[in-house]
Amino acid sequence: MTPAERTLVLFNHDWDAIAHKRLAAEQGLTFDEAGFDLFSFPSNAHLAWFDLKRFVDRLARQAKAKGWTGVTSNQEQFGALAAALLAERMGWPGTSVAAILACQHKLYARQVLQRVAPEANVRFQLLEAEYGAPIPKGLTYPLFVKPIKAAFSVLARQVDSDEELHRHTRFGRWELWVIRRLVEPFERIARERLGGDVPSAHRMLLEEPARADQFNLDGYVFKGEIHAVGVVDAIMFPDTQAFMRHEVPSRLPASVQVRALDVARRFLAEVGFTHGLFNMEFFYDAASDRLTVIEFNPRMASQYADLYLRVLGVDMHAMALALAHGRDPASVPRKAPSAGAAASFVYRVFDPADWVALPTGAQVNAFAAAFPDGLLFPYPKSAGSIQRDFKWLGSYRYGITHLGGRDAADLRARCDRACALLGWPVPYADFADQAVQVGRKNAQAGTCPTAHISVAVSAAGLPISTAAEMNP
Repeated sequence: MTPAERTLVLFNHDWDAIAHKRLAAEQGLTFDEAGFDLFSFPSNAHLAWFDLKRFVDRLARQAKAKGWTGVTSNQEQFGALAAALLAERMGWPGTSVAAILACQHKLYARQVLQRVAPEANVRFQLLEAEYGAPIPKGLTYPLFVKPIKAAFSVLARQVDSDEELHRHTRFGRWELWVIRRLVEPFERIARERLGGDVPSAHRMLLEEPARADQFNLDGYVFKGEIHAVGVVDAIMFPDTQAFMRHEVPSRLPASVQVRALDVARRFLAEVGFTHGLFNMEFFYDAASDRLTVIEFNPRMASQYADLYLRVLGVDMHAMALALAHGRDPASVPRKAPSAGAAASFVYRVFDPADWVALPTGAQVNAFAAAFPDGLLFPYPKSAGSIQRDFKWLGSYRYGITHLGGRDAADLRARCDRACALLGWPVPYADFADQAVQVGRKNAQAGTCPTAHISVAVSAAGLPISTAAEMNP
């Protein structure tokens, strides 16, 4: 991207906002923004009247006067599809609308994967029941259930009985309103573009559960040719499906990374994904040598971009801008790596009775002084939002930090020091296992909602999210 080009960035928050601010300062670039913050009140009140078609129509009318020459977005819920629709309308480079829909409609994606890479698929079926309706007889458990259209692992979990599945798919009036407002913009476009035979996105998908280590393949497609950027290891809290940290460099053998790229190549070619960034989540079981796809995300995994920049010197946000203006991402210069290892550390509680103390201003300043390279994102929420997190996600994520280190051992040591400054537990298995077990016992006993302290702060000139979800 050159200073003469003007890019529209949709739903620009958290990691994206930080990266675009950096690029604007480094290269003298100009960005305009549109879209709201889905996780911050009052911005997320826009959900009540959001219409994807009208949103794109308005932007298309403004494009010439604003001087926009490209559009980009890494937001899963609305942004990636909105960017594809606008690029299509304006004749700009972009990922095809059909490819975005094929990736984001989880049942449709499974059907495509079964055609082109059945060895990397799991058994799956549509849950033949609407929200809250009786569960069909004859299901064999355990099963992994997730929405056909969702993001952030919302409502994705293993269930072990008809009763548990029915309980998981029953929602109150407010919950149903939120779910329908989140899914309906996608549903309308999918009906038009994928056809009436494709099951509604307002349904749930049942899958064969997988027990294996989880990884992410990140890459891009330019002029139909696929290229890998790297692989991130996703480490879970013990005996859960909840992320504890994400690490680079990966420990996955190079031969398995090549296999993962081949699966991605076959799938993306089948859905017509010829231009854009992608992220493929997958399991790999070393004992059986089995690789199975979790899902394809037709956009950058923004949380990982900072890790690649630290360790590989690869600037994925600059690559996204190159793609938005029709240029080869390989032309983006690499930076000098600043770390030998990096991680995105996730802090969460599994016990609704736990007290979560978010960092004070003094603690944030101490973190910024001790770790000038660090990123800190606290996530304060209302009691109602926290209750919904426990139902929809099985835990409450109250913070994230990003750090780099000379190697894995130095990264762990720096994480220990950062956690001590913030008063947060260390997100490594030897510390986390006890918290998970206590949370599980207390949750079974039925305890009160998590207490919390909401502190709005910023450090080192970087925005710190103070997300308050859509409150009842």
